[in-house]
Amino acid sequence: MIKAILTDIEGTTSSLSYVKDVMFPYSRARLESFLKEHWHEERIKKIIQSLGDDVSFEYAVQTFKDWIEKDLKEPALKELQGHIWEEGFLKGELKGHVYEDAYRKLKEWNEKGYRLYVYSSGSVKAQKLFFGHTEYGDLTSLFSGFFDTSVGNKRQKDSYLRIAQSVGFEPESFLFLSDVEEELEASELAGMKVILVDREGLKSGSRHKTVRNFYQVPL
Repeated sequence: MIKAILTDIEGTTSSLSYVKDVMFPYSRARLESFLKEHWHEERIKKIIQSLGDDVSFEYAVQTFKDWIEKDLKEPALKELQGHIWEEGFLKGELKGHVYEDAYRKLKEWNEKGYRLYVYSSGSVKAQKLFFGHTEYGDLTSLFSGFFDTSVGNKRQKDSYLRIAQSVGFEPESFLFLSDVEEELEASELAGMKVILVDREGLKSGSRHKTVRNFYQVPL
């Protein structure tokens, strides 16, 4: 029996292109000025120190820009982007994109008593900012928890076991929604039920149950 729904963000609840074409360029464009303005703050110092000892401003800027270009899932970059995006969301320059079907079904599932969780490569801070500033308002109250790669790689079984253990449910009680086959494979190995979200209809031939939108999720 499904008690909890674990969902990815990019390509699942939200447009893959929004993160790639809006949020990433936003963080890259404001990276240098943000670091210059906040360089001496403790929260930023800790991020910079993760790059090594006595890192220069120029080296830090170039390193983070390179990581953004290569779409690396580096924790330090994710944390820094979270701070940059926070300013953008608070200034109203960014709005988290959520598909209408995802919004309506997440709201419905929450009202029916399902526990909702997010698992994304973006930091928990970024996730909360994203869902806290959408075109539908603040959606963070719909979720019982947020998880990022601090629990492990999204393509490894143990990550999903840790999530289940941390919330006190058996893995079999979870339904995981994602647009990435390898993530579904890993969560399925952990014991979760899975559904592939294929919004563009480009992933024919998957052995997993596939839906085009959240309206088609059989709950």
